[in-house]
Amino acid sequence: MGEGSGTGLAHHHHARRAWRNPDFGTTTPAFAPGAAPGMPPAMEAASARPLAVVTGASSGIGFELAKQFATSGFDLIVCAEDDAIVTAARELDGLGASAEAVQADLSEAAGVDLLYGRIAAAGRPVAAIALNAGIGAGGAFATDTDLQQELRLVDLNCRSTVHLAKLVVADMVARDEGRMLFTSSIASTMPGSFQAVYNASKSFVQSFALALREELKDTNVTVTSLMPGPTETEFFERADMLDTKVGADDKDDPADVAKDGFEALMAGKERVVSHSLKTKVQGRASRFMPDKAKAAMHRKMAEPGSADDED
Repeated sequence: MGEGSGTGLAHHHHARRAWRNPDFGTTTPAFAPGAAPGMPPAMEAASARPLAVVTGASSGIGFELAKQFATSGFDLIVCAEDDAIVTAARELDGLGASAEAVQADLSEAAGVDLLYGRIAAAGRPVAAIALNAGIGAGGAFATDTDLQQELRLVDLNCRSTVHLAKLVVADMVARDEGRMLFTSSIASTMPGSFQAVYNASKSFVQSFALALREELKDTNVTVTSLMPGPTETEFFERADMLDTKVGADDKDDPADVAKDGFEALMAGKERVVSHSLKTKVQGRASRFMPDKAKAAMHRKMAEPGSADDED
């Protein structure tokens, strides 16, 4: 199962400082830097807004997350591999944000370094980051799937997430302020038959996010996991899964998923399962099912040709 990125469990968390932005009616991080002496008026106006970074932001959940930030008083640095990120940034500008596009392949270390270089060059603290970039791959691991695609999946979904998080979280902890949103997946809760590497990558992201949250529980840096179910994006086409049951079934709207993720991030929640009731039920049920049963269930959704099978 894939969420289409480019379990609302109650959990104790420490109260974090926040400020109410009267112009936007949204609670945003307690950060509103003033302009340095001699700073141009345009830059002074821009820096009054907190800065958010969103990866995988040219389409799907990532673009919708960027729109949530833009309409809630944030300026943005948005990143994606394709040149559609330039168009996306232009649209975000139209929503009142100052949006900078960074075209970089985050599956390569040089791409992460390029993005972080642009973040550093902005000279502004990162108030929030959505680590959303990811790809999928479907098919039988032993006989059908491409190794290079799967290794690139691991590099993007896992390696780049660790690399970028390492760079950004150090700055946040030094300031004792910041919010991190990781796009995990409902797929992180189950062995992914016929999506073996993808589900494993999301289990990695989920475990990493929750561990980091625990490490930072006595700080004012929050970590939130967004766990979408199948979402209407280019994910399934790119993963060659249009002939699967999960690829053919109805999916959630990425705008709804992004709204859930943004609200959970701003509230400092541990995680949110999004968006449909079906996804929420699946997230809850998966906690009680044995792994063997979950793997068999996943086969019925993700095996090639399953779109044509009788229920």
